[in-house]
Formats: sequence, C-alpha cells, structure tokens
Amino acid sequence: MSARGGKKKMTKLSRSSRAGVIFPVGRMLRYLKKGTHKYRIGMGAPVYMAAVIEYLTAEILELAGNAARDNKKGRVTPRHILLAVANDEELNQLLRGVTIASGGVLPRIHPELLTKKRGAKGKLEAVLPPPPKKPKASPAAKKTAAAKKAAAAAAASASSAPKKGKKGKQAEKDKTAESNKATNDSATEDGPGEGFTILSTKNLFLGQKLALTQSEVGNIANICVEAVVHPTTADIDLKDDLGSALEKAGGKDFTESIKELRKSDGPLDIAAAAASVGAGLSVKFVIHSHAPQWGSDKCEEQLEKAVKNCLLLADDKKLKSVAFPAIATGRNGFPKQTAAQLILKAVSAYFVATTTSSLKSVYFVLSDSESIGVYVQELAKLESN
Repeated sequence: MSARGGKKKMTKLSRSSRAGVIFPVGRMLRYLKKGTHKYRIGMGAPVYMAAVIEYLTAEILELAGNAARDNKKGRVTPRHILLAVANDEELNQLLRGVTIASGGVLPRIHPELLTKKRGAKGKLEAVLPPPPKKPKASPAAKKTAAAKKAAAAAAASASSAPKKGKKGKQAEKDKTAESNKATNDSATEDGPGEGFTILSTKNLFLGQKLALTQSEVGNIANICVEAVVHPTTADIDLKDDLGSALEKAGGKDFTESIKELRKSDGPLDIAAAAASVGAGLSVKFVIHSHAPQWGSDKCEEQLEKAVKNCLLLADDKKLKSVAFPAIATGRNGFPKQTAAQLILKAVSAYFVATTTSSLKSVYFVLSDSESIGVYVQELAKLESN
C-alpha cells in the first residue's frame, strides 16, 4: 500500500534459506507428497531430508576430490566417485546396491599377474624367492668342518663322563639358550613363519625389505618377528581383534606386562608409541601405538607420525624386524586406500631420512582381499616413484 501507515513490502525467503541449507526444501516436500501420498507430511520432514542429502553429497564430493588428487586429475569423474564410495566402509554399506554409471570396477590385481620390472632400484616380486643355493665348500672349509666335527665328538665324550659340576650344567644351559635364540633369528630371516603367505616384496634403496603378507588377525600373535605393532587407544586397551588375540596367546604374563606399562607410561598421547615385553608370545616386544581417528584435526599427519614413532622405538630396541597390521582402518575409520598411502609413505620417508637403522624387514600383515589389493597397488606406485 502506498498510503501512510500501510504495510511494508516483505522480501520472500525460500524454505531453504530459512532452514540454512542449499538443497531445495520445497522440491523435497513435493517429492515426499508424490511418493507417500497416503501419509501426512510434517513441515520438518523436507528440511531434514534436504539436510541429510546435502551432507551425504558433501561427504562424497570430498572423498572423490581426494581420489582425483591422488590420481593427479583436476576434474572429478564417476570413476573417482566410485573409488570414494568403495573405500569408505559406511558409504559402501549404504550404497551397496547402487550402480554408478561409467565408474568402472575396483582395482583388484592378483600378485601373480604383476610383471617384474628390471633395472629398477626397488623390485616388486609376486612370489616368494627360491631358497638360496648352498655354495660348494672349498678344501679349506672341508678341513675346518672336519675339525669342528672332531671337536664336537670330543665334547660329547667329555660330557658323557660321570662327574659333572655346576659349571658344566650352566654351560649346557647357555648353549641351549643360544641355540634357541639362533633358531628364532633364523626363522625371522627366512620369513614370518607358518600360516603367513608372503604375496609380494619390495627392496628399498638401502636394503630394507617391505613384505606384503596375508594371514588371519588371530594368527598374528604367532608371527616369527621381533616386534608387532598394536594400534590401540590412550588407555592401551585390548578390546579390538588384535588385542584379544595377543591377550589370548600371551595369557596372564602378557596381561601383567600391560598393567606395568600403564603404570609406568600412563595414558598415551596421539601418535605416541610404547613397548611392552612380549611375555608368553613369539615376539620380543609389542609396540602399542595410539592411532588417530579419521576426521580429527591433522589426522593424516598424526598417522604418519605414529608410524614413524613405531619405527623409532623399534630402532631404539635394536630390532631387525617388525610387523604392521592394517592400522587406522578398523575402529579408527580411515579409508583403506588413504591409510595405505600414508603408511607406505611414512615407512619409505623414514628409511630415506635414517641412514643407520637396525631394521631389515617390515611386514604388512593383512587379512581381507580389499586391503591386499589396495596395498599391492600402492606398493607398485611406490616403486614407480
């Protein structure tokens, strides 16, 4: 109205702007009325629906953008959307029956189909290398072996004497301990032991070996390495599958060592690592690492730092081999491809920066086929770089 005292013209606001969302609330209401005409639709239903769909869209676009960046592309394609959905557990479960047009399939390459590259510094092998041939003994070596046999026979005849003092018994105990230690060391050098299948290996520039190994989570407590990494929380709990397997295999001795570690170190900071003695286990130490949660502040940097701290702790203990399970992808929520990229990058960067390291072998122990396919792909990328 133009007269004085008339009502002022009000600018119309859409339902989306009033609700603070981008997706059209009015269109959502129309679709709801059309699809569910038998029911009454409340005024808050289209607002809630628009907000949920907007959140899912933003989440998928963020993960698809990360996939495009990892593949060095500047445009998001349906292929990147498929990889984003498939590598996220919750989205994959939600959109299990959805087909994405032009998305392709998940990369799953059997290790036997990977060709060996010649002339590269790092070598990716799909099968276990054959056992090394024993070199022919020279005449001098034969004489030395004969002398050793004669000395062993003399020692056996001396040990069969009726008198045996305390020093002789102690010497026998020391020899038995040394032989057991040599057996463990040889098992560590030959491989992780029975029940573990090495799918592929890669040698770094300074001679360290990265081995992709397949086994069940419960079997990792019996692995023949010097240390196992256990991703845990700040309180060093054993509630996950790996912690339960370690507790079951170690028994009361392992539980007591965990209690002592909690008293001495207290709550662990994010990305911090602490070692407990592998009491009752086949390993010497269990390295407990407080892995970060996906989506937390600087979670990617924290994961790289956690891997680095585990390797530093293994070097401080003068260990030669360490086993990493699929850390950060379980209850921590990391996408499997992102976690594999960060972990392999951290391991490679650590050995490049550290010229003197006691570690010779790093085993990645995985159980599901999806993680194995992702690690095979990322390990091949690591070689090409």
